[in-house]
Amino acid sequence: MEKEECNRLSGMIINCCIEVHKNMGPGLLEKIYEHCLMKEFELRGIKAECQFEIPLTYKGIELNKSY
Repeated sequence: MEKEECNRLSGMIINCCIEVHKNMGPGLLEKIYEHCLMKEFELRGIKAECQFEIPLTYKGIELNKSY
């Protein structure tokens, strides 16, 4: 990804986060903000995935935990 594209996309993401915080305010559960942020991405045409599994490897050893 080009630097200009990264800067444009990161600016859009930050703007989405600010919009969610302005509308929802502080102090809610992380899951609520996540849900609202995914909706804001959708409204702005930003494709995103949340909470998908990533295998965990430590020193070449696969651990029994996924994130």
